[in-house]
Amino acid sequence: MTVQMTVPIIIDFEASGFGKGSYPIEVGFSGRHGEGWCTLIRPEDDWQHWDVEAAKVHHIPREILVERGRSPDYVVNQLNSFLNGHTVYTDGWAQDYVWMARLFDAAGRVPRFKLADLREIITDDQQVLWHATKDRIQDELHVSRHRASTDARVLQLTWLRTYDAKTDAKINTKIDAERTTNAIASPNTKSLNKAGGFSV
Repeated sequence: MTVQMTVPIIIDFEASGFGKGSYPIEVGFSGRHGEGWCTLIRPEDDWQHWDVEAAKVHHIPREILVERGRSPDYVVNQLNSFLNGHTVYTDGWAQDYVWMARLFDAAGRVPRFKLADLREIITDDQQVLWHATKDRIQDELHVSRHRASTDARVLQLTWLRTYDAKTDAKINTKIDAERTTNAIASPNTKSLNKAGGFSV
């Protein structure tokens, strides 16, 4: 029985910082066909936390959020529309869950999708290849700064490539095993060919 691989939907949040009072400033995801969606989030009046060190990573000025960000109500409506009924994975579940909850609380809504930890679907074989593969993908995509949708796509491609590498390794192992079995089952084939002057 062949199990069909399902490409995971990956979501990512950028935030004002970490810890108490922090809030989401951008959210983006990469869908099963690689389609991306991303938006800035306009802070609520009581969202005043701002971490200067975090801003050096995401490079999104708070003024831009106020001017161009979308309201929490708009953002959660879009997320629920796009992701309805799906399981969506994140590599920072503990923190992203808090930020997502704050976003949905501000809009007075509940998610119509499940947020899950990406580690749940990363095997030990994938883990061995993970960091090196992720670094290569970031280089290929010329990732220069953190954006939610870009980070989500990098994670999705990393999962896909490490999954493919794991699958290829298993296929090669199976082929090698079959060749060995066939060679053991036909021990005289090679010697008969040599005796008859034929090449193998």
